[in-house]
Amino acid sequence: MAISEVEYLKEKKILNKVENLLDSRVEELGKEVLEGEEDLIEFKKMMWENANNFDDAETSQVKNMTSLEEDKMIQKQKYFKRLKGIQEKPYFASIVFKDEDGSLFNIYMALTYLKDDNSNNILYDWRSPICSLFYDYEVGPCSYSAPGGIYSGELKRKRQYKIENRELVGVFDNSLNIDDEVLQEVLSRESSEKMKNVVNTIQQEQNKVIRNLEDNHLIVQGIAGSGKTTVALHRIAFLLYRIKNLSSNHVLIFSPNHIFTEYISDVLPSLGETNTLQTTFADYLETFITEYKKVESFTDFVSRYYSYKEKNPELVEYKQSDKIIDDMDAFVESYISNCQFISSFKEDKHLINKDDLNEMLQEKYNRFPLFERVNEICERICSNNYKGSLKKKKIYLKLLYENSNFKHDMKEILKEFYKSEYFRFPYSEIDIKKDLNKDTLAYEDSLILAYLKGCLEGFLYEGVIKQVIIDEAQDYNRLQYIIINHIFKKADFTILGDINQNINPYYHYESLEDLSNLFKGDVKYLELLKTYRSSPEIIDYTNKILNLNHVNAIRKSSNKPVIIRKGVEDLKTRIIEDINYLVSTYKSMAFITKDNKEAEEIYQLIKDDVKISLVDQDTKSFYKECIIIPAYVSKGLEFDSVIIYNNRKNSYRKNERNLLYVACTRCQHELIIYN
Repeated sequence: MAISEVEYLKEKKILNKVENLLDSRVEELGKEVLEGEEDLIEFKKMMWENANNFDDAETSQVKNMTSLEEDKMIQKQKYFKRLKGIQEKPYFASIVFKDEDGSLFNIYMALTYLKDDNSNNILYDWRSPICSLFYDYEVGPCSYSAPGGIYSGELKRKRQYKIENRELVGVFDNSLNIDDEVLQEVLSRESSEKMKNVVNTIQQEQNKVIRNLEDNHLIVQGIAGSGKTTVALHRIAFLLYRIKNLSSNHVLIFSPNHIFTEYISDVLPSLGETNTLQTTFADYLETFITEYKKVESFTDFVSRYYSYKEKNPELVEYKQSDKIIDDMDAFVESYISNCQFISSFKEDKHLINKDDLNEMLQEKYNRFPLFERVNEICERICSNNYKGSLKKKKIYLKLLYENSNFKHDMKEILKEFYKSEYFRFPYSEIDIKKDLNKDTLAYEDSLILAYLKGCLEGFLYEGVIKQVIIDEAQDYNRLQYIIINHIFKKADFTILGDINQNINPYYHYESLEDLSNLFKGDVKYLELLKTYRSSPEIIDYTNKILNLNHVNAIRKSSNKPVIIRKGVEDLKTRIIEDINYLVSTYKSMAFITKDNKEAEEIYQLIKDDVKISLVDQDTKSFYKECIIIPAYVSKGLEFDSVIIYNNRKNSYRKNERNLLYVACTRCQHELIIYN
């Protein structure tokens, strides 16, 4: 609802006042940062020149002082950057809150806070407790939680601002959660190269995920286009703001691929935070599994299935199943119990008795994984016989394995498992050798090897990570979550996914809530049931693919029906016409094929006639203006317009509907399907 002319002029004066204060504070802080850096350099120089005059206690004190000054300087630099970042658009919303005592508070919301000379808040960080009222309540009775307790009162007004280049372009009052006019304007915009922050349009159901501090672990099921990834990134920004001593280096995001990592790289910086650590599960496997030159990526793994190159899908399905976890555990238990030292040996006149070794192996050090036990035994021998020196450790390790009935060879142990009674699927020795005697280890085998290796050697524990975010959670099987739990024992998790977008053809969840029993501590399951990405016409079509009817569309109708192309005679000409139309109409267009081979074929067919880029799982960055991309690489991305190519010889089968659903739900405005 538009405001009166009097109110509008009043708001212009407030904006002008805020901008002047902001400019002044930026200038002051800029000088402080510059002078502070120079003072810190001089201080370090002085300390270095006089280091020889300090005793140990004084040296320690100097180091602590230097570290403290550096921390202060870093915080000042970060705040300076945040203030610089909001100079063009100082704030985006305001609320008027009346507390139980009758006091009125006019709260202006921004990406960071701003105080006047008397330390009064002029702008409030959107993450501050009182700002949750804007996202969670309509005008009327309300309450918010803060460190001091629960504060109740009445929300008298909610107002949103459109500010461009420091000028007030529009002001809207609204009694609803987020003004429909503002939200629809944001949704109607064409997609950008990278994901943007959405602080001005966060919805109530999204805010519950973002601001949850009560539970250790969150599991979020969100339909396509519900903003799962955006919510995850805003949650990270919120946690960095609210949790003491939590920094970006303590947070790790598991992304589906490197394209996606690049796509989300602007969100946290736009919120005034440093990008966190990011990885893919395949990256972890590459680091942990040193027995092979390369580990197959998840994308290549699913590509094998969808391009019908997998010769034994039943075997792969068993390797991906929950059943194999128990089978591996039984094998590991049996393997360790049968390990023993079979003979005593002598080194440097020291007799090493096999009975003593076996007692240490099976009892004294049985709290450790098998190969850590051997390491502990070796260090114990060195400590006893060489006054704690470990110079002979390599020699004794070699002797220990030479006098045992087991070897530290994970490749051979994996083969042993596949040949054992515990592996409950027909698997010939010839096929085992053929599958494992390669430079590249298949994805399904890499998960099994990683688990066996972790059980026998120990997992790569990452104690510095305090928060783990897993996106596209439905594509991880249970074994992967068990491995991740071993690596990040003390971390809290935010798990986000959509069972309808599962592209792992060998593994399915009835509900992501099934993951709850894998985590220690408080676990909360939440759902995001509204989609903000696609038009109602596209959603109606995609619902039919999976027989869904619960999708709640927020975007207004585009009056652009989904176009189905059937029996096209001149395929090349028709495709080029459609691409040219969409590229001239929208900022981004994706031609989505079923697999890599099909993407390459179409690219070769049209590359001389249209400016188009071929994107695959190895692509690290790209421009969204016009691309060809396989469906399983397009996950998490969105485009203004999409062409789905469905070749009769390589059509989506009934059990591949989820992949087709993923492809179609990448589209925001206009969808064309070649059927």
